[in-house]
Amino acid sequence: MPSDADLIKKIIKKGSKEASEILIERYYDALYCFLYRQLGNKEDSLDVTQEVFISVLNSIQTYDAKKASFKTWLFQIGTYKVIDRRRKKQVIYEELEEYHEGQTDDLLAQFVEFELLESVNDYVMKFHPDIQKVFRLKIYGDFTFKEISRLLNQSEEKVKAQYYRLVKKIRKEFQENER
Repeated sequence: MPSDADLIKKIIKKGSKEASEILIERYYDALYCFLYRQLGNKEDSLDVTQEVFISVLNSIQTYDAKKASFKTWLFQIGTYKVIDRRRKKQVIYEELEEYHEGQTDDLLAQFVEFELLESVNDYVMKFHPDIQKVFRLKIYGDFTFKEISRLLNQSEEKVKAQYYRLVKKIRKEFQENER
C-alpha cells in the first residue's frame, strides 16, 4: 500500500487520477464521520466531504508534510468548510427571521427542536475562528492538544487554555439555559 507521501507526489507530478482515488478512498469515511458529527445532517456532510476533497486536490501542491500529517491538513480544511457552511446557514436563519416577523414563536419552536449538538455548535460559532478550530479538532477530530498546537502553530499550553476556557463557557451557558 503506497504511503500518503507517495500518493501526493504522484498527484503533484503526474496528475495521477489513480493516486487521487486511493487517497480519497483512504480518508473518505473518517472525514465524513468527522463532518457529520459537526453538522448532524447527512446531506450537508456529504456535500462538505465532496467540497473538502475538491479543495484538497486543487491545492495539494501547497501541502507541507513538515507542518502536519496529511490527515491533519485534510481535517483542518474540513473544519474551515464547516465554519463556512455554518456562516451561510446563519445568514439563511437571519433572513428567515426577517421574513417571518410576527411568527417568531413558530421559529423558536423549530429552533428548540435542534439537538444539543446543534446548539453547542451554534454557540461555538460566536467565538474567534481560532478557538472554534481548537474545539472542533479536539471534539470532532479526536486530535491531541499536541497535534492541534502543531497544526495551528500555537503552544500546547495556549491550545489547552483556549479549549478549557471554551468548555467552561459552554457549560455555564447551557446550565443557565436549563433553568
